[in-house]
Amino acid sequence: QDYYGKELQKTEDLKTNVCVTSARPLSKVVRDALERIHEEVVARYYGCGLVVPEYLSSCRILDLGCGSGRDCYLLSQLVGEQGHVTGIDMTEGQIEVAKKHVAYHMDKFGYRKPNVEFFHGYMEKLGDAGLADESYDIVISNCVINLAPDKRAVLQEAFRVLKPGGEMYFSDVYTSQRLSETIRKHRVLWGECLAGALYWRDLYSIAEEVGFSPPCLVTTSPITIGNKELESIIGDCRFVSATFRLFKVLSSSWAGPGQVIYNGGIVGHERELVFDANFTFKEGEVVDVDAEMAAILQSSRFADEFLIRPGGANAAALQGCSC
Repeated sequence: QDYYGKELQKTEDLKTNVCVTSARPLSKVVRDALERIHEEVVARYYGCGLVVPEYLSSCRILDLGCGSGRDCYLLSQLVGEQGHVTGIDMTEGQIEVAKKHVAYHMDKFGYRKPNVEFFHGYMEKLGDAGLADESYDIVISNCVINLAPDKRAVLQEAFRVLKPGGEMYFSDVYTSQRLSETIRKHRVLWGECLAGALYWRDLYSIAEEVGFSPPCLVTTSPITIGNKELESIIGDCRFVSATFRLFKVLSSSWAGPGQVIYNGGIVGHERELVFDANFTFKEGEVVDVDAEMAAILQSSRFADEFLIRPGGANAAALQGCSC
């Protein structure tokens, strides 16, 4: 908490590129929304890139580790006045910055009442902040789960507060191997989001244990250190910043492979929807999908935007959401 509240005063104080890696090219809608966010909120934000899933109108979103609230205020504009965004963070100083600018942003967005709220608390214990079961459509997180000692508890809590068919969409740092005690206890590497990075294979096992669908890899990019002292400590370990999406899929939602046709109804993605690294859905085009992707589309907020039918000659051989 001291590292984020005191040692880091602005984004430029970071010693690696972990927190400036963008997940996807920004649309004009997102760029315009960013322009309307208070400069102090942006300057005090340390997430990696932007975490902005598609099709957000009227959604209820929870941001784990919201920091100064940049993503919350961005998403506030995308969900609209009928939607709602909750941010929770363990650092009191960051939450104070986020809360300080609520009235400014609601006025800027032209909202009659706030559609954002912020809590000081821990993402492993969302119940302590009063967050109820099945109360959110989407849970996001931006380069912060690595800071949690118990990552299974974080995913378990996210699963609990998501509605059936809900999604966890998050960027974080992953490593090519399990980390040594020396790395895990290094203060700067911890503060820069590296010391707590999850071995990427463990994400798949934890997600399965908790009840999520297999992780869908959206984007990934290598992390550069640029600091000789830190490089010597890390050795041959490699880090990446990656965005994944997990879904709370009901086991009975779809029985087998299918064919899907995207109807082009999502604003900003009318011609094609780049769902993850394996699946891009073009308007009107038939796409074979495996049972896992069919179940995700059938049970999630995307269901009304697709025609989904049984079959698909090549579907059984697809790798689906695997990394």
